[in-house]
Amino acid sequence: MPERHASSAAAVLPGLQEGPESTRLSVLLPLPLVGTYDYLAPSGETLEPGRIVQAPLGNREIVGVVWDDPAGADPLPPAKLKAIGCSLDLPPLPAAERRFVEWMADYTVTPPGAVLKLCLSVRDAFLPSRPIQAVRPAADPEALGLRLTPARRRVLAELAAGPARPAAEVARAAGVSASVVKGLLGAGALEPVELPPPPPFQRPDPGRPGPALTASQSEAAAALRGKVAAGGFSVTLLDGVTGAGKTEVYLEALAEALRAGRQVLVLLPEIALSAAWLERFQARFGVLPAVWHSDLTAAERRLTWRSVALGAAPVVVGARSALFLPYPELGLIVVDEEHDPAFKQEDGVVYQARDMAVVRGRLGAHPVVLVSATPSLETVVNVERGRYEELELPERHGAAGLPEVTLVDLRRDRPPRIQGLGQSWLSEALRRGVREALEAGEQALLFLNRRGYAPLTLCRSCGHRLDCPNCTAWLVEHRLAGRLQCHHCGHVLTLPKLCPACQAEDSLAACGPGVERLAEEVAALFPEARTALLSSDTLTGPAAAAELLRQVRDRELDLLIGTQVVAKGHHFPYLTLVGVVDADLGLMGGDLRAGERTFQLLHQVAGRAGRAERPGRVLLQTTQPEHPVMQALVSGDRDRFLETEAEQRRQAGMPPFTRLAALILSGPDPELVERAARELARCAPRGEGLQVLGPAPAPLAILRGLHRRRFLVRARRAVKLQDQLRAWTAQVKLPSSLRLKIDVDPYSFL
Repeated sequence: MPERHASSAAAVLPGLQEGPESTRLSVLLPLPLVGTYDYLAPSGETLEPGRIVQAPLGNREIVGVVWDDPAGADPLPPAKLKAIGCSLDLPPLPAAERRFVEWMADYTVTPPGAVLKLCLSVRDAFLPSRPIQAVRPAADPEALGLRLTPARRRVLAELAAGPARPAAEVARAAGVSASVVKGLLGAGALEPVELPPPPPFQRPDPGRPGPALTASQSEAAAALRGKVAAGGFSVTLLDGVTGAGKTEVYLEALAEALRAGRQVLVLLPEIALSAAWLERFQARFGVLPAVWHSDLTAAERRLTWRSVALGAAPVVVGARSALFLPYPELGLIVVDEEHDPAFKQEDGVVYQARDMAVVRGRLGAHPVVLVSATPSLETVVNVERGRYEELELPERHGAAGLPEVTLVDLRRDRPPRIQGLGQSWLSEALRRGVREALEAGEQALLFLNRRGYAPLTLCRSCGHRLDCPNCTAWLVEHRLAGRLQCHHCGHVLTLPKLCPACQAEDSLAACGPGVERLAEEVAALFPEARTALLSSDTLTGPAAAAELLRQVRDRELDLLIGTQVVAKGHHFPYLTLVGVVDADLGLMGGDLRAGERTFQLLHQVAGRAGRAERPGRVLLQTTQPEHPVMQALVSGDRDRFLETEAEQRRQAGMPPFTRLAALILSGPDPELVERAARELARCAPRGEGLQVLGPAPAPLAILRGLHRRRFLVRARRAVKLQDQLRAWTAQVKLPSSLRLKIDVDPYSFL
C-alpha cells in the first residue's frame, strides 16, 4: 500500500478546519513518489476513492486520484493540509485499476505514482469535450423583413425538415458560402445551438455472422465463449499452428463479451500488425474498434482515453500501453502473439505486458486469453502446472498445409560473388527456389532480421570501425536515407568521405548484410521482379502497413524483403516460398532466451508460406544445421524442443524455474558509477536460495552517454525477491546524477 504524506502548505488556507464540513482525502499523484498525500475535500463534498481531482503541490496544480486510505497510517493534523482544487467531470478510476496500480508497483519495485502516470498519460483528456456549434431556424424571415435570395432559400430549406446541424455542413449541403449562413444568423433567421458530440466509436454487432469454423475451431470457440459467459478469472492458452484461424476463434469470445455489455482489450505486439487485424475485425463486426498506440495524434489519444473511461469504446486494440486505459467494464483481455518480446517495456516503469494482463484479469475477475503458435516457455510451464488451461488448433484452416522446411548448409552451399556487388548472401539453392516461385506466378519472401544496409562500416586502410559516440555499439548504415545511425540512442551521422581515424579517402566499406543490401542483390539477380522492402524504417504506421497488405493481396508485388515486422500475423495467400537469409542471427550472444526466441521467430516467419491452396516451402540458410533449433524447425516437433529447453533452464537454475532480477546502475561519471556499484555490492543480500552476481560492466557498457554496471539476482521461487530488493537498495543513498533501474524478470541482457 502507498505510504501517507502531508500536503504541507507554507501558510494554511483560511477557514480550513477538519470537521463535519471538510473530509480528509488521500490522493495519489502521478509522480515517482513513495505514496499518497493527504488533502482536504471542498466543504460539504464527499469524494469517493477513484475520483480524479486537481490537487496543489508546491506552486502548481497536479491531476491525481483519490486513493483508499493506507492501512495503519497515522493521521496528520489538519493544519498541515491543503484543499484540493476541484474534482474533474470524469468517472472514477475503477477499483480494479487502482488495485492494479498497487500490485504492479509492488511487483516491479516502482513508486505507485510512477505506475499511476501510465494510467493518466493523456493530460488533454481531463478537459471536457467541446460541444458542436450548430444552427437551426429561429424566426420567420419574412416577418423579419429579410430579403430571401436563392442562396438563403436553399439554406432555410436544408434546415426546415431536420434537426440542428453545423453551419459548415449546412453551407456545403446548400451549395453556398459560409457567409450566407453567417448572414442569416446575424439577421435572426437562424439561431446558434450547442449539440453534444456524437459517439466516437460505433458499437460492434456481436450478432453479425462470422466465417464458417471447422470442428476444432468451433470447439475452441465454444470453450472460450463459456469462459466469458461464466465470468470470473481464468487464463486460457489458445495454441494453434500458424494459419489455424486463431483470430477468428477468439473473436467469438469477444462477441460473447459484447453481448454481456462488457469491454474488451486486445493487445498486439506491433503497430504494423493492426492493419490486417482491423480488416478482420471490421469484416466480422461491421465497424472498427478503438485503436491505441504511439502513432495516434494527440486529439485521437484524448478522444480514445475519454471514450474508454466513459464506457463508449466497447473494444480497444492496441500496444502494451493500452493495458493502462481506465476500463470501467472490462470483461475480457486477449494477448495475441503472447510470446513476442515487444510486450516487454524496458524504459521507465519496467514490466511485461503479457504477465500484467494476467494480473489485471485476476484483479478484475474476468477471463484472459493468451494466443500463440509458439507460446513462451513461461506460459507452457504454467499450463503444465495447471495454472492456465489450453485449447489446441493443430491444423491449418481449409486446404492449407504446413510448409516443408529445408536447411541450406552454408558451409557447403556458399553464396557465389556477384560482379559489381561483391559478396552475395543468397545461396544457389535459395536463388533457385525464388526463381521457381516467380516463374510459377507465386510470391516469395526473403527474411533477414537486420535493418539498414550494413551493421558495420570499417576502414579498409586502418581497420577503424565507425561506432556511436554515446554507446558501445556500431553505427548501422542506412544507405536509402544516406546516414549512419545508432539503433540504441538514435545518434545520426552523415556517411563521411574520409576515415575519421586515418583520413583515407574512399576507404570505408560496408560489412555484413542488412535488408537494404539484400534488396540491392535481389535487384541484380531478379531485375523483373516487383519488390518491396518491409522494416520498421519503411512501415512507419498502420496506414503504410495497410497499403502494403493491399499490394501483396492484389498481387502487385512478387518478392518481399523484410525484417521481423513480416514474421507474424500476416496472411499472404499467394506467398509460397520463404527464404531465411541468416537463420543463425538470433543465436549469437549470451541471451538466456536466445534459442527459444530464434525458434519462435523463424517458426513464425516460416508460417507465412503456403497459407492457401498452394503448398509452401521454407529454406533456412545456416552454418549450424545440427543446432537443436534448426532440427526442431525441420522436424516440426515444437513440443520436444520446448521440453529440451525447459530441462536446460531447470538444470541451470534459470527462469521460469527460478526468479531473476537485474539492477542497472548508470551515470555520466564512470568513477562515481564504479564507487556506487561497489557500495551496493557491499550491502548485497545474502541467504539461502539467493545469489547476487556482479557488479560487472553491462554488455552495452555505455548507453546514451551513461556508463553502466549490472547486477543479476537469482532466487528460488519461494524467496520474496521484491522485499529483498527494496531492503537492499534502501541501504545506499545514491548521488542525484546516478540512476538505478530495477528489472524484475529481465528479458534483455544488454
